[in-house]
Amino acid sequence: MSQHRFKRRVRVPGNPAARQRGASLIEVLIAVLVLAIGLLGIAAMQAAALRASQSAYVRSQGVVNTYSIIEAMRANRGAARAGSYNMDWTCAVPAAGTDIISVDQNFWLDTVQENLGDDACGRVACVGTFCTVEVRWNDERAGGIAALPFSTSVAL
Repeated sequence: MSQHRFKRRVRVPGNPAARQRGASLIEVLIAVLVLAIGLLGIAAMQAAALRASQSAYVRSQGVVNTYSIIEAMRANRGAARAGSYNMDWTCAVPAAGTDIISVDQNFWLDTVQENLGDDACGRVACVGTFCTVEVRWNDERAGGIAALPFSTSVAL
């Protein structure tokens, strides 16, 4: 008959390969560090996306605000063509008088500052049937410039 010999493993106390049965503490700490750096990167990208989204929202409000005074001028086309709506760069909301033009200008600049910030300014310049409406506001909070301008030109 044949003899089967079974080899028996002998553990050597000084052999690290024979003792290790899982991940070491250093490996776990490095994995946690890599994960933490990745999560910080994701958080930074999210913050940048929020700033860009806020800036885009404020720009769209600037567009809406320029068109609001343009529509008011279209409703009062004769006065707009005569230059009655013209006003130089101003950040101070004009007083609402008794005529429709001063009420429109007051409402417009008040709305501009409400939507774009208290330091937002506006200007209206009409020459004949061609009008340009400009607004500017501080976009530094969203990573932009201090006086971000936006202009809309139309023919009335």
